[in-house]
Amino acid sequence: MTPVTDMVSRWRQTQDMSILSTEITVGELAARMPGCAQVFERFGIDYCCGGGQAFDQVCRTRGLDPAAVLEEIEGQAHPASTAAPQPDWQSTPLNLLIDHIASTHHVYMKTQLPRLDGMLEKILAKHSARHGTMLLPLAQTFRAMKEELEGHLMKEELILFPLIRSLEEGSGPGAREFHCGSVRNPIRVMVAEHDSAGQALGSMRQLTAGYTPPEDACNTFRAFYFELERMERDLHQHIHLENNILFPRAVALEPR
Repeated sequence: MTPVTDMVSRWRQTQDMSILSTEITVGELAARMPGCAQVFERFGIDYCCGGGQAFDQVCRTRGLDPAAVLEEIEGQAHPASTAAPQPDWQSTPLNLLIDHIASTHHVYMKTQLPRLDGMLEKILAKHSARHGTMLLPLAQTFRAMKEELEGHLMKEELILFPLIRSLEEGSGPGAREFHCGSVRNPIRVMVAEHDSAGQALGSMRQLTAGYTPPEDACNTFRAFYFELERMERDLHQHIHLENNILFPRAVALEPR
């Protein structure tokens, strides 16, 4: 049992919040406990780009009772349904985690980004006259994020993921022999780009009033908001798997 899950287990038995040290971060909880992501999404807690923040402090800053949030997580960890359990990404081989990220989240983004851009173009043509003050900055933010993410996915697939696979296999050159040096170097760039994407998501959510379409929105307008929010949830999970699980485990593999 990990220190995080051990503390949470003792909290479950005693309901004593002092057991949960303020050193436990949102990212650590999301990485170790099933159901965290769904609960954090519901409460608006940033568990991907903001995963390094202390769980207790994040809850109190947002006016939430940490114990109540943990109760929700506990319910998600033991659902009444017979849904298949989530993989334990902390112990799954990294090559399989990379395969999952690439085949699930990368494929989704490569399909969804151009699709959303096409929908946005139609909406701008029809609704800019009435909603331009919101749509124009929304389009600017989305398209800047799209361009950065498309390059980001390519860099992960061509540089970072092969480096991590080689580190795990122990069959590639030593870390100092890679052209990028330590694995920490490309990871640092990817985390910075994750932060940029997170800021863009926050701006788009604010601009759209939480993806609430205006009353005169056409079906394409409404579908665009629905799909944009869906993309937000996927990108949160995508960044969480990398920032909180893949990257720390990759760094731990590298010889000091």
